[in-house]
Amino acid sequence: MSSTENAAVFTGAKKYVLDDELAKIVNISMALEMPLLLKGEPGTGKTMLAHAISESLRMPLITLNVKSSMKLVEALYQYDTLTRLNDSRFGDSTRNVSDIEEYIAMGKIGQAFTADKRVVLLIDEIDKADTDFQDDMLDVLDQMQFDIMEIDKTVSAKTRPVILITSNSKKDLSDPFLGRCNFHHIAFPDPKVMRRIIRVHFPEISDDLVENATTTFYKLRELDGIEKKPATRELINWIRALQADPDFKVKQLAKGDIPFLGVLFKKSPDYSRAANQVTRRRIF
Repeated sequence: MSSTENAAVFTGAKKYVLDDELAKIVNISMALEMPLLLKGEPGTGKTMLAHAISESLRMPLITLNVKSSMKLVEALYQYDTLTRLNDSRFGDSTRNVSDIEEYIAMGKIGQAFTADKRVVLLIDEIDKADTDFQDDMLDVLDQMQFDIMEIDKTVSAKTRPVILITSNSKKDLSDPFLGRCNFHHIAFPDPKVMRRIIRVHFPEISDDLVENATTTFYKLRELDGIEKKPATRELINWIRALQADPDFKVKQLAKGDIPFLGVLFKKSPDYSRAANQVTRRRIF
């Protein structure tokens, strides 16, 4: 790894509002070559942080979307036995069927290890996986190598990736796992920060729309009985919808006339509760 890559400093990206504390923990994690574990409710920008680092530092982004049934080997490599069997039966392949390595494909972690330049490796929603997956994965990331059993070969990382791991806290992570990561909780943005985020996404937006949309959004988040509160991405999409509607007037929001609730609330019970409370003017 070159000294330039080691000295890379993340200072933010074009459409990512970065606070000082988050910037420090990202840069400390890169300097210490430790995974950074990010927690926070959905929509707080955990996944987008990896995209922002990739954009800012001009590193390719590789994303491992963790599934509940996933085995660690799937994240490392896959051996395509079925294709090899078919090739050996029909004999019309350009690959050498006696060479198992020709049928080995790298998984997402394997791709990060074998990349020619340093990459950002995002391991998204680690809390979906079981404890064995989590701990075994960190063993691999600590050692920066893994074995391909079928060909008795060890794959070692060419460069150490910048590793971000996200969790929505649906399942507790083990103490050994937590002990081997740096940690940061991304709090939901307060109205002041949210206004900055809106202006980053909509540079020419009017002050009236920023203020009324932000005020309405936070009132909607506090409605009674809502299971999945609208997050930043819903707010951004809602503002896009408002701007796209030729009949929309900003003064509607102050009067409690709130269009496109379906952009903000994605679950039927939430939508029904929100529509009912808005209709009854309970938020104003």
